[in-house]
Amino acid sequence: MHNPSSIPVPTVPPGRSWPRPPACLPAARLDDPPGGARVAVAGLVILRQRPGTAKGVIFLTLEDETGVVNVIVWRKIYETFRRAVIAGRLLRVTGRVQRGHGVTHVIAERVEDISPMLDLLLGGAG
Repeated sequence: MHNPSSIPVPTVPPGRSWPRPPACLPAARLDDPPGGARVAVAGLVILRQRPGTAKGVIFLTLEDETGVVNVIVWRKIYETFRRAVIAGRLLRVTGRVQRGHGVTHVIAERVEDISPMLDLLLGGAG
């Protein structure tokens, strides 16, 4: 397990908006970017929820080596990335940080199934 504070994260000069990261932000560093910042996160899908009362919204929980990330997938995004949301074991999600009531979420804009990367890792463990 990596020490989250040792993972480099871009710094933001005063007065500038949060830059789009070139790589995924670890779960443990999700408090660093300001609300509304565009981030990319990745992790194993440990929970998918589609409550009947949520009007087509899907809630995902992803886990990486530093913690968990809560992801909200609105219906329009779900329709675009349906296969990845339903079948992906390892996902990369790009979206906006939203904070409220002590909880941080990523509002998905793009969902990518990167499960083949997991297969490569498992194959290398041999």
